[in-house]
Parts: sequence; C-alpha cells; structure tokens
Amino acid sequence: MSAHRVVAGVLVSGPRVLLGHRSRGRRWYPGVWDVVGGHVEPGEDERAALLRELREEIGVEATGVDGEPVLRVTEDDLHLAVYAVRTWEGEPRNLQPHEHDELRWVTAGEARGLALAHPSYADLVERLAGPD
Repeated sequence: MSAHRVVAGVLVSGPRVLLGHRSRGRRWYPGVWDVVGGHVEPGEDERAALLRELREEIGVEATGVDGEPVLRVTEDDLHLAVYAVRTWEGEPRNLQPHEHDELRWVTAGEARGLALAHPSYADLVERLAGPD
C-alpha cells in the first residue's frame, strides 16, 4: 500500500488559528477538527500542494509560509506535513463543504476543548498562537 502524503496549513492570526471541522461523511477522520489541507499529487512538491489546497479549500493565496513544517506526523501509511501560514490574500471561506462543514478561528484554550484529528494539534495551536 502506498503512503498517503498529506500537506496542511495552519493560518495564524494573532492569538487564533483556523481549523476546519471534517464532515461526518468523510472516509478518514470524520467529525473532528483538523488543519486545512489535502493530498500531495504525484510530481507535486509539498509547498506547491499546500498553496493549491489552500486555494481550493478556503480560497486564499498563501503569501507567508514558514520554510519548514511546524509539525510532521508519520503514522501507518499517513505522512503529514503541517506548515504555519502567517500571511495570505483573501478572506478564508469554506469552498469545499463536503470536506469541512465548518471553519472556525480558535485560541489554544478553545482548541483543547475540541475533538481534534490528532492529539498534537492542541500543543501546536499553543505554540503558534500563544497560550490563552
């Protein structure tokens, strides 16, 4: 079985980050809060995939992305790279309601009260946006 290479971006705005609630009908991680992103296509590098996914899913052009991932997760056949996105053009909006049924800006304290797709996300939000 080939690995699922996934890339995601965490939009950071002051003390908050943007998370998406995965639709309950999703095959993987249904009904939990997740970072916004998707699969890296064959022949595509992580950065290109990140820019494409943010455009397709939330309608923003990422202009300030950290050079290295702020988190890498490797579990079973999943290889996830998460980048901090500090500046962008456009207002984030849910362009893929079949993937996410809600987008929400959350603080670190709020993130700790949510069902998250990965347990490391709560610490990641605090590291990027600061403690409440």
